[in-house]
Amino acid sequence: MSTAQQPDPRDRPARLAVGVVGAGRVGPALAASLQLAGHRPVAVSGVSDASRRRAALLLPDVPLVPPAEVLQRSDLVLLTVPDDTLPGLVEGLAETGAVRPGQLLVHTSGRYGAKVLDPALRAGALPLALHPAMTFTGTPVDVQRLAGCSFGVTAPDELRLAAEALVIEMGGEPEWIAEERRPLYHAALALGANHLVTLVAQSMELLRAAGVDAPDRMLGPLLGAALDNALRSGDGALTGPVARGDAGTVAAHVAQLREHAPQTVAGYLAMARATADRALAHGLLKPELAQDLLGVLAEGAHGTPGSPGTPGPHGTEGDAG
Repeated sequence: MSTAQQPDPRDRPARLAVGVVGAGRVGPALAASLQLAGHRPVAVSGVSDASRRRAALLLPDVPLVPPAEVLQRSDLVLLTVPDDTLPGLVEGLAETGAVRPGQLLVHTSGRYGAKVLDPALRAGALPLALHPAMTFTGTPVDVQRLAGCSFGVTAPDELRLAAEALVIEMGGEPEWIAEERRPLYHAALALGANHLVTLVAQSMELLRAAGVDAPDRMLGPLLGAALDNALRSGDGALTGPVARGDAGTVAAHVAQLREHAPQTVAGYLAMARATADRALAHGLLKPELAQDLLGVLAEGAHGTPGSPGTPGPHGTEGDAG
């Protein structure tokens, strides 16, 4: 949890005029958070109806204007557009003369560092990459969730303190990420957060197919405990049939998935192989049990039946997951 104290905007006048280019889920929430810290949102751009609604909800009375006008009005500009859109947007704004010298230009892409802002830097802007490591809903709850949220920060050395100060003012915790490490940093977050949603959604679908009326209620405590254990203990938290080497149980899983949800088989096998590798490397999976297990996974990958329903020689059904 962040120990940073949020400034009371009543204690001092607003310092920076803040603009948002791209009223997706992220930009309005960050601008609203900066407003709580004493800054003043002055303009936002958004094209879709959903973007306009988000802007109205989180930044009421802030005018919607074209991107160039957002830059004209703002001391600090948040470029909160999709990753693939960002380079072209920066180049376009710089080429049209929209960027002003001394203007803080902040993007929130996880993939890119500060170099993607080089066209604006040549125009005199001050480039910052501030990526909040959080999923956003586009609602006011996002502003609350920023408290204690880690931000991946990349900026020129002379702007490092300014970047970190902005993150702290939003209630976040700055984590310095080197320019060349940004893609790896972003891949790590996508692997953990984005794929987690897919895994949980698939798990709920399978539970419904198995007759569970409230899969969310069943999974909530289990997944909460698994996440907490993983964050505390890393690979030491591995459990379940793969980590135990229960080849027969895994074969039964593959057979059932192939029958009832064939679209999940490839993902199950890939995660099971990765889990087996980590369990072996950390001494959790006995080598003598790993051979049968890896054989089942190889057979499953080629669509050949294993031995469904047959428990492994040392297998149990004791723990969930």
